[in-house]
Amino acid sequence: MKDLTQIRKEIDVIDSQILALYEKRLGLAEDVANYKIANHKAVFDKVREEEKLNVLTANCKDAFTKEGVEELFSQIMSTSRKKQYQIMASNKEPDYFGFTLSEDQPMQGKRVVFQGVAGAYSQAAMEEFFGPTPESFHVDTWRDAMEALKNQEADYAVLPIENSTAGAVTENYDLLVEYDVAIIGEQIIRINHALLGLPEASISDITCVYSHPQALMQCDGYLRKEHPNFETVALANTAMSAQKVRQDGLIHQAAIAGEINAKLYGLQILDSDIQDVKGNETRFIIVSSNHTFHRNAGIVSLCFELPHEKGSLYRILSHFIFNGLNMTRIESRPIPQKQWEYRFFLDFEGNLTQEGTQNALIGLREETNFLRILGNYSS
Repeated sequence: MKDLTQIRKEIDVIDSQILALYEKRLGLAEDVANYKIANHKAVFDKVREEEKLNVLTANCKDAFTKEGVEELFSQIMSTSRKKQYQIMASNKEPDYFGFTLSEDQPMQGKRVVFQGVAGAYSQAAMEEFFGPTPESFHVDTWRDAMEALKNQEADYAVLPIENSTAGAVTENYDLLVEYDVAIIGEQIIRINHALLGLPEASISDITCVYSHPQALMQCDGYLRKEHPNFETVALANTAMSAQKVRQDGLIHQAAIAGEINAKLYGLQILDSDIQDVKGNETRFIIVSSNHTFHRNAGIVSLCFELPHEKGSLYRILSHFIFNGLNMTRIESRPIPQKQWEYRFFLDFEGNLTQEGTQNALIGLREETNFLRILGNYSS
């Protein structure tokens, strides 16, 4: 048996040889990039890479070695592509991927649409972001809000996108792809739910509770443990639920909504702060038909689709690691008409003017089936 010290010395020698060859290979990647730039050729040549992997693995002595060789050379070729993307980016004007760099985003006098009625959490997010007196109006559904942008009836729309307890608002992720809009900002607000009933009601009278599905999820523990006899009914909005209780005038009905709705709709607070997680927050996005961003914007949101094959997501995520970008969120949604295939939504810290962001996005554009930048904005 060899001594461990001797084995390590032999490994060090081999590693030095690999390093020298690797650096030489990267030098050739620069030559490849220059050729492709001159001849307007794409960096990612999937057929060529598959052929090369087949040749390299053909004579491997066992399955383990074959998998290892495939992984090793897949990474080497991936790094070579990243080098080529850097060279290509440095040889042309910055690409903002359909966005325009703007030094100012005027908010005064703009029309803002939110979903729900007076007292909705979307209204609270709107007032926190724009101030207390924007020119605003409300609609019944999130799709209606997007239609208002599309038809130029509004300049901005406020949409919930994620709750810290209940998770993603999946319908709005889908709407971001369906409509040609851009995220220009975000607003996070604290969610404090209350149980609201008629002035003459007590908790013992309540048998039916209305609220938005997310609010019901956020209060699930409270409802199951303390009031398992309550029937829960989902409505389009928490404030709409309070409005319905007032309009129906039935003593057995209650709503889960923000406390402000008690004053707005003449209800009483039967119980307060009933959400399961007391630090519960919802992240709202502000969207616009104008695809602009600021030089100090710090979040990039995007969506992409991938080939349904081994390692495709791993390969894409490597672009963020390699370029030193901090990924802060990733979600997936089924792609309509493509069974068991998914569209990914991803946020990372960066700005479209930055070199690392540019390099990563150029790589994603080459290596995804579909890529769309949803916005570059500040938190």
